[in-house]
Amino acid sequence: MCIYAFVMRFATRSIIVKGDEKRKGMVGLKKRKWFTSAVAVLSLSLLLGACGNGNGGTEKEGADGKKDSDVKFLSIATGGTGGTYYPLGGAFADIIKDETGIDANAITSGASAENMAILDAGDAEVAFAQTDIATYATEGKLMFKEKIESVKGIATLYPETIQIVTTKKSGIQSVEDLKGKVVSVGEAGSGTRANAEQILEVHGMTLDDIKARNLSFDDSVSGIQDGTIDAAFITAGTPTGAVESLSATEEVVIVPIAEDKINALIEKYPYYAKDEVPQGTYKLAETVPTVAVRAMLVAREDLPEDTVYNVTKAIFENLDKVKHAKAQQIKLENALDGMSIELHPGAKKYFDEKGVKAE
Repeated sequence: MCIYAFVMRFATRSIIVKGDEKRKGMVGLKKRKWFTSAVAVLSLSLLLGACGNGNGGTEKEGADGKKDSDVKFLSIATGGTGGTYYPLGGAFADIIKDETGIDANAITSGASAENMAILDAGDAEVAFAQTDIATYATEGKLMFKEKIESVKGIATLYPETIQIVTTKKSGIQSVEDLKGKVVSVGEAGSGTRANAEQILEVHGMTLDDIKARNLSFDDSVSGIQDGTIDAAFITAGTPTGAVESLSATEEVVIVPIAEDKINALIEKYPYYAKDEVPQGTYKLAETVPTVAVRAMLVAREDLPEDTVYNVTKAIFENLDKVKHAKAQQIKLENALDGMSIELHPGAKKYFDEKGVKAE
């Protein structure tokens, strides 16, 4: 508060108090007149001095010309410490700090779905998420009871592959062959279950056409090993540890998705992108075509445009500093593949400058 405002508040309070003391008569009135005159003179001088300089008010500027309202700190919601999001988030935070001067840090979380809620609550500014989970959040579907409208996209990063896992002895060679089989579709409420439903849908099938089981990845692989299930949908980066373990004892088969079905899936659900499981993964003799959702970065809508622009620029122009293996799959030219939520204006500005368009 400037001195002028302080004096006027004090003066007003004093006059009101004295005005209530009518029993003091003319002595009180004279004192009030004297006090009011003194305040008027003092106020005029202070108005021109204390409140008229460039350092008053709430938007103080420092030596660097930045206002107090500029972003100084930035939290990145990631996942568990044993996953991929957390180490990548830490590397991104270091880059952001070095390149922009913003004090960024990575925080642990329950990953995609929780991260969308964290951003919506204002407990972080940037977060990792899967593209399909981000879409469900903005549309208020599946695990999200209400729409989250406070989050925008920055970029997609790398594929998290939908793998339909079985073994050679099962005899399953196509998605259609799953009909009547016991198939794990992921845990109830999971993104994997939604992936399974949508892939079956473009093949003219539903969960009623299979004997669906809601199992974790590890339990799915165990079920395939002991013969209690025939196949499993697994959405994860490749190679996936659980499936690698299976390949040590069984001849693993990844069921291919035909190109026309892939195109139909992407047309209806644009957060999917074409992907493949490379030859040699799980000892596969051939590369297998499939689809993937993508890991992505999202930000609060109210994060300033220039901040998001600088963050996006810093990350994509310093990927060589990220030592995690997944960084090799993060490419500028693919940064909008599978992007299905609205881009933040700051990110859009950067990608427009680079000529990057959605596939």
